[in-house]
Amino acid sequence: MDFSRKFLALAEHKGVLRFGEFKTKAGRLSPYFFNSALFDDGASFAELCGYYAEAIRASGIAFDVLFGPAYKGIPLAAGTAIQLAAQGRNIPFCFNRKEAKDHGEGGTLVGAPLKGKVLVIDDVISAGTSVRESVEIIRAAGAELAGVVIAIDRMERGTGTQSAAQEVAERFSVPVIAVANLEDLMQYIADDSRLQAHLPAVRAYRETWGV
Repeated sequence: MDFSRKFLALAEHKGVLRFGEFKTKAGRLSPYFFNSALFDDGASFAELCGYYAEAIRASGIAFDVLFGPAYKGIPLAAGTAIQLAAQGRNIPFCFNRKEAKDHGEGGTLVGAPLKGKVLVIDDVISAGTSVRESVEIIRAAGAELAGVVIAIDRMERGTGTQSAAQEVAERFSVPVIAVANLEDLMQYIADDSRLQAHLPAVRAYRETWGV
């Protein structure tokens, strides 16, 4: 997909995507690192959310509301809603607080009511804990999970034989949409003479840990 390549180019330009040797939370030595917190200015964040919107539109998924889990999902849901509106589709969005408020409107939810089919917007799926928490919130509101959208799918095994994204998709019977995945990344590296030296390490990592 064209937006996947543009997204990876943006991530590399901003230093969100880096190559070398990095230790993951699981203790694996990864040849690349992705830190979405470095989309830290208006221009790059707007562009990022534009790619989320394009990935959603390309997926053809049906949904009524965007939900951004605290904390990283909050600006992503708002930004993606803005970009979808700019593309002609005005969608309500909602997010949660970590701590309930006992004054004002109260509660843990902020924004539009959670109803109908809810699309969760987040940066990555690691252990799937954030998704489980989101599903509990969505179901408690009487709504249903439509799917999950993430920036990058590393396509590597979690604790079992499946990736975290596959585990979520199977457990909740919904699609997990990624703006880009490991296959997109490998193609991006292969097509760029500056980066081709990293391809053997990425390929070897995928053979060891991939799904």
